[in-house]
Amino acid sequence: MSAATVGLLAGMALGFAAFFGGFWAFLLVAVLGAVGLMAGLVLQGDMEMPDFKRSRDRQ
Repeated sequence: MSAATVGLLAGMALGFAAFFGGFWAFLLVAVLGAVGLMAGLVLQGDMEMPDFKRSRDRQ
């Protein structure tokens, strides 16, 4: 599935959530979508868990 198709589906899901559920449903769908995207990237191997943590060392 191409990135354009995934973007279209995500936009449609957010639009339906906003139309039928209001702002809080839109926000919930957006947050859960971002969590799903991060989990998918980790499982696919494009991102690793240490990438989510910032280093506290300031140099």
